Amino acid sequence: MGVSGTMEYLSDLLNSKKKKKKKQLATVAVKIRMDCDGCALKVKKALSGVKGAKSVDVDLKQQKATVYGYVDAKKVLAAAKSTGKKAEPWPYVPYTMVAHPYVAGVYDKKAPPNFVRATTDPEVAGLNPVEEQYTLMFSDENPNACFIM
Repeated sequence: MGVSGTMEYLSDLLNSKKKKKKKQLATVAVKIRMDCDGCALKVKKALSGVKGAKSVDVDLKQQKATVYGYVDAKKVLAAAKSTGKKAEPWPYVPYTMVAHPYVAGVYDKKAPPNFVRATTDPEVAGLNPVEEQYTLMFSDENPNACFIM
């Protein structure tokens, strides 16, 4: 190691400070049981107190609270549970993201309109090759679709 290598090493030692890892801007949605405007206000106040929260939206009709900011999902869920209400991560996705939205385990009567439960099952989440072939056969993007009909 030469003089320049030694200088770089010493420079790195002197300049190395513990760097804090920056949190990513996140949107965290929580399903939380709310019965009235008072409950919604209580939940909004609790979630606004989470460190890094920029804004909080509460939807009483969908039983959903959304936190925007530099927050951790676990801390948001803990703050939601601290209100004494039943809380869980938002389990729903738009029904257009699932290939078979009416399969047992995905369809949920309690889900908001146009939403179903999220799934990781590949048989339910995506189309198999035969289903995809039929879907493309009657698609508006298929130039031969008018001949089939």
